[in-house]
Amino acid sequence: MPSRAAYNVSVMAQVFTTSVPTELLAGMREAQRALGSAEVIVIPTDTVYGIAADAFSPGGVAALLEAKGRTRQSPPPVLVASTATIDALASEVPDLVRELLDRFAPGPLTVILPAQPSLSWDLGETHGTVALRIPDHAITLELLRTTGPLAVSSANRHGEPAPATAAAAQEQLGDSPALYLDAGEVGGEASTILDATGMTGAEPRPARIVRQGALPRAAIAEVLGELLAPEETIG
Repeated sequence: MPSRAAYNVSVMAQVFTTSVPTELLAGMREAQRALGSAEVIVIPTDTVYGIAADAFSPGGVAALLEAKGRTRQSPPPVLVASTATIDALASEVPDLVRELLDRFAPGPLTVILPAQPSLSWDLGETHGTVALRIPDHAITLELLRTTGPLAVSSANRHGEPAPATAAAAQEQLGDSPALYLDAGEVGGEASTILDATGMTGAEPRPARIVRQGALPRAAIAEVLGELLAPEETIG
């Protein structure tokens, strides 16, 4: 079925309340259809609501960036269902990063790693890296097991607050997504993003927290020790 984007028409986004079993079933089916048609959808996570596209669909990723008001210089992270998928998408996962994932995944930790060079996707200007996270939300994990990796960014316009409810996401994004999966209020604080690309290769360098979020710095420091770079100061 051609996507609505193919016809360049405005269609009212559907909202599915996932606490209602019949709506959950219908919403998951429609979500799979929309993602397969290079459309974007809004999904709940343990942190904030996200706008999602098939990570291997250039058209879907482009639609995600357009809905967000972002350019290709701001590639979206990728949500996956398991550490096995992280191994498939990253060219190297250092042992200490594995320990972090053992402790905090699923959860609010996003890790930037070198991407497998053979991947046939286009997330934007990634410079050969990929930001990966396993979300701690049953509905989204089930969707990921069905669809595979999803490019996901917070469901807000660039520069606006990240939404903790589907209604707040809809206020910002309107009908640009095909549908919203409404699972009620979620955590409300974005994930912590750790750039661990420096830890790979022959001469490992400390990892850097590039966005402090729901996972405290101290929790990461317990695992990485001296391989966590000092907090950057502005002055």
